Amino acid sequence: MKELNNTKERVIVAGVSHLQPDFEYTMEELASLVEANNMEVADTIKQKADSVSAKTYFGSGKVTEIKEIANADDVKTIVLNDELTPSQIRNLEKETKLSFMDRTELILQVFSNRAHTKQAKLQVEIAKLQYQLPRIHPSGNPLDQQSASGGLANRGAGETKLELDRRVIRKRITYLKDQLKTVDKTINVQSRKRTNTTMPLVSLVGYTNAGKSTTMNGLLNFNKEDSDDRKVFEKDMLFATLDTSVRKIDLEDNTSFLLSDTVGFVSKLPHNLIESFKTTLKEAKDADLLVQVIDVSDEHWRNMLEVTEKTLKEVGVKDKPMIYAFNKADLKPDQVFPSIEGDNIYYSALDKKSIDTLVDLIKKKLYANFKMTNLLIPYDKQKVAEKVLRNSQIIKKEFLNEGSSITANLSPDELNEYSEFIKE
Repeated sequence: MKELNNTKERVIVAGVSHLQPDFEYTMEELASLVEANNMEVADTIKQKADSVSAKTYFGSGKVTEIKEIANADDVKTIVLNDELTPSQIRNLEKETKLSFMDRTELILQVFSNRAHTKQAKLQVEIAKLQYQLPRIHPSGNPLDQQSASGGLANRGAGETKLELDRRVIRKRITYLKDQLKTVDKTINVQSRKRTNTTMPLVSLVGYTNAGKSTTMNGLLNFNKEDSDDRKVFEKDMLFATLDTSVRKIDLEDNTSFLLSDTVGFVSKLPHNLIESFKTTLKEAKDADLLVQVIDVSDEHWRNMLEVTEKTLKEVGVKDKPMIYAFNKADLKPDQVFPSIEGDNIYYSALDKKSIDTLVDLIKKKLYANFKMTNLLIPYDKQKVAEKVLRNSQIIKKEFLNEGSSITANLSPDELNEYSEFIKE
């Protein structure tokens, strides 16, 4: 019986520096993205140049070199470090008879493979179609060349098919956007239900593979009877998950908050993908506190922090209180952890003492403006009392002749909402 061939596709990663200060880092990241897409890096080719060629991205000499190296390594696909124009891709494929995939297409493929929820699948498909729209070629295979005998008639037929294909894609995008609006409405209703509670929302943000999911699972361990099915998927892989997860964290002092884990970021994240994931990142936009998880063991962590904050601004997340959580401190020999310096914490998401320290910092930031308050709620207003008991941090409660006496730590919004029941 013939064995199945599970060999990964071997590719060459290539890029032009064109005055990018972080060029070497983005090339390393490109190789990681290739591996995340279940491909193998056979070789790396770089060109130092102040600018890219408008025709072929690389200079003509480098194009020839790429063709020769690919043929020698028996590689058919070249993965490029930037987003190229449709004409640049076509010219490269025409000159080399190889297949070229730019960074944007690669990221879209990775996201497509990782999408599990209906919302994520719709978002990724819309972004993929928007990317493909200007890149449709009259030929089904971009490496196929029209024969000279085809003449104008053949070219005209190709152009007609091209317009037909574009109409089909535009129609599909419109349909998918309508579907996404329906899904988003459902998610917004769920989000409003959470917002209507007075429970604070903490959102984990950060670069892909920084340890957000591991941190979330560490925080979930505070729930004494928490079951494994509430844990989120974690793996040492770029974009291990794209789906936003929201969990309630119950602490020992009767404090509770909602915790969300959002999609990770990466440098040169495609604009269409950012647009598509705005709704997914709504949890971060609505959060009372952001915890930015940073892999401090990675020498490029400053680049990662910069990319995360730039992307957050692009999706409208700004002016939020933030904890900078420097994860994987256990991998730095001279780093003391867990330790707190202002709004910074150095910790390991796998270390219980670190998670305890992170919880203390989250509570300090979340409840900084809370006030210990005595409430007296008449029995004919018991729905109010039930809401306070359900959502607020309760210190003491007792039932008097006049009504329910509750001592609680209240947020500024709660103080306003329950002002008529405050007992001095």
